[in-house]
Amino acid sequence: MTIDILSFSCPLILCSIAALFSEYAGCLALFIEGLVSFSAFLNFAITVKTQNPVAGFLLTVILATLIIFVFAALTEKLKAHKFIAGTAINLLLSSLISCLSTIFFKTRGVLTSPFYSFNINHTKIFTVILTAVLIAAAIVFLSKTRTGLYLRITGSDSDVLIAKGVNPSVTRILSWGLAAFYSSIAGILLTIRLSSFVPNISSGRGWVALAAIFLGKKNLRKIVIAVLIFCCADFFMPYLQNYIPEIPSSIMISFPYFAALLLIFAN
Repeated sequence: MTIDILSFSCPLILCSIAALFSEYAGCLALFIEGLVSFSAFLNFAITVKTQNPVAGFLLTVILATLIIFVFAALTEKLKAHKFIAGTAINLLLSSLISCLSTIFFKTRGVLTSPFYSFNINHTKIFTVILTAVLIAAAIVFLSKTRTGLYLRITGSDSDVLIAKGVNPSVTRILSWGLAAFYSSIAGILLTIRLSSFVPNISSGRGWVALAAIFLGKKNLRKIVIAVLIFCCADFFMPYLQNYIPEIPSSIMISFPYFAALLLIFAN
């Protein structure tokens, strides 16, 4: 049961870390929702075409990160509004999924393939271990490295960076690149868990992640705890309805969000 809850929580934890990087830099990554689904599709497509899961994983992360890096550089160079740019990227990626799915698989629906099948227990263990490593890496990067310190003060004290001869634009671009890296892995973990690609596979995790960083007061450890509580509520929701069938399904669906509200009030 513990491994089930942890593996279920991992994609949202990674999305929340992605959002935290960008929030520290003062350019909240509104593209996370679209990038998670896009990365999930890319991973399915590349893995099926190459018949190599490792190539599918690595190429998906590289391509997704590179795409966002280019958009981040263009946004900085053109001095575009970060929130509008992030929203536009989100819409673009969502549209690309339908377009590419139609071109390569002749459908916009659920995608399955005998070349895309994973052992569910191995997938859960891999998901938890990889997420733990990435959480530790984020903590070390943000608290122990000079670049991490620069990123943390970019949004609030960019004048300090300028005084030290550091270009805040560089750290803003880096923050979107890191957000893309973590979000792409979240998308991959979602799709390998199902051994298939499902349209809108992110299911709002990108938007919940944006809320989670404020719920955790921009503290990585508190964010992880908040996400675990939210995901526990979400995970046990179907089981609760089995014991109390009188509860309307509409209320059950909103149960995790009630839990999130209680966390907000508790803060």
